[in-house]
Amino acid sequence: MADKPDKWKFLNRTFWISFSIIFIFAIWGAIAPEALAANATAAYDFIADTFGWFYLAFVFCLIIFNLYLAFSKYGRIRLGGDDTRPKYPFFTWIAMLFSCGFGVSIVFWGVAEPMTHFGSPPPFEGGIEAGTNEAAREAMWNAFFNNGIHQWASFTFVGLAISYFIYRQEERSLISDTMNPVIGDTGKKPLRSTIDIIAVIATVMGVATTLGLSVLQINGGLSAVFDAPAGIATQVIIVLVMFVFFLISTISGLDRGIKYLSNTNLALALILMVTVLILGPTGYILNTITTGIGDYMQNFFQASLRLDHYTEGTWVQDWPIYYWAWTIAWSPFVGMFVARISRGRTVREFVLGVMVVPPFLGIIWIGIFGGTAINMDLFQGTDIAGAVAADETTALFSMLENLPLGAILSVLSICLLFTFLVTSADSATFVLGMMTSKGDTNPTVTVKVIWGTLIAFLAVVLIISAGLEGLQTASLIGALPFSIVLFIVAVSLFISIQQDYRETRQRKDIEKHRKIAEHLEDEEETY
Repeated sequence: MADKPDKWKFLNRTFWISFSIIFIFAIWGAIAPEALAANATAAYDFIADTFGWFYLAFVFCLIIFNLYLAFSKYGRIRLGGDDTRPKYPFFTWIAMLFSCGFGVSIVFWGVAEPMTHFGSPPPFEGGIEAGTNEAAREAMWNAFFNNGIHQWASFTFVGLAISYFIYRQEERSLISDTMNPVIGDTGKKPLRSTIDIIAVIATVMGVATTLGLSVLQINGGLSAVFDAPAGIATQVIIVLVMFVFFLISTISGLDRGIKYLSNTNLALALILMVTVLILGPTGYILNTITTGIGDYMQNFFQASLRLDHYTEGTWVQDWPIYYWAWTIAWSPFVGMFVARISRGRTVREFVLGVMVVPPFLGIIWIGIFGGTAINMDLFQGTDIAGAVAADETTALFSMLENLPLGAILSVLSICLLFTFLVTSADSATFVLGMMTSKGDTNPTVTVKVIWGTLIAFLAVVLIISAGLEGLQTASLIGALPFSIVLFIVAVSLFISIQQDYRETRQRKDIEKHRKIAEHLEDEEETY
């Protein structure tokens, strides 16, 4: 059989199997949404109860592993040749990281999460009364923790592994190729296909969760600002409009569409943050951020491995475990994308840039928006916590409407959410194209459109059938098998980076001795 043209290289085993599994899942949800919703609830409860400890321990170990590589002798290794320098300026790099990582999540939960904890405090500090100063303090540091470096640990690790094997070892942009030191450089095609299929399915589940959150919140914003109807019809229209803009962006390519949208996202986010900081209770916000960071640091280790089996309720399952699962499922996409834009950076620069800077921006965002909302409920007689309890998607807009220029800020927020939505869809389909095109770093528009269509359809199905809980379950299910893959990748990366460091030292020693010998020869000739 003749080889297919390059533009059809994505028609391989990985593409067909992963596409078929996801398509069947989506069709099931469309035909029997009630059955999907019931099974989603059962699956979420089982996985969270049975494997919650695993998610907490695994992500905590990833943080330690990342920091070890950054601050050890391996931190000076450059992702590329020793003379390679980054392609993108630091601001653009951070903007692209922020947009593809959790821009949507932080906008969705920036007010909703602290206000949820404020209205219903976590159960670990028994006796805290809802709606009090004590509840506010507990709410803020827990929100900081849930959106801190733990969220970015998986992104950082997967991105580092892929970057290292692409730019140092000249492997393809495939998760299976990051495991070559463990499984071998050649052969084992069924195993390699299985690994890549698991990565694709996890990515699609994570992407669908993020797009679903965006659609729900945009609908909430349109309802709050323009009295648009809240429901399935509006949400489907939002997806269709997003899809049109996604097509425009994906055709324009990485260095135009995604780059410009990412810079726009960060600029809009900074404008919103600064404006709310100035118009809101500035002193209270800054005090809240300072105290919250202190509490976050003080409780870091205890909270990292905290479960709630000694208390009533399922707070840990509903918050950190869901977040960690979502980031593990989302990590193939973010890791692939981050690797694509991070050539030339050192291991230390990569780890600190990816695992520290975006979470810090996220904490500042929560401090400004969540702190403003809490101040309003405590001292201005509003009931934002009640509005959030009724509908989480309207949290941000319930806060903004109580500020001067609230309508303008709400419209700006909707625009930010929409650009995040388009950027996430564009970036995700770019990565899925690579993963299902044998690691091609320039996947065709055809394969990106196919994946974009399927993800949009899946997001709509999950929203219709099970709402927010269905989106959360999708991440939880996709993350479980992929976390096993990541454990093997960690072993593989450590083996390879050790060998690389030894070989680099040997080359430098040989070069040093050669220069010394040449110098001695020159001196002998002189005499």
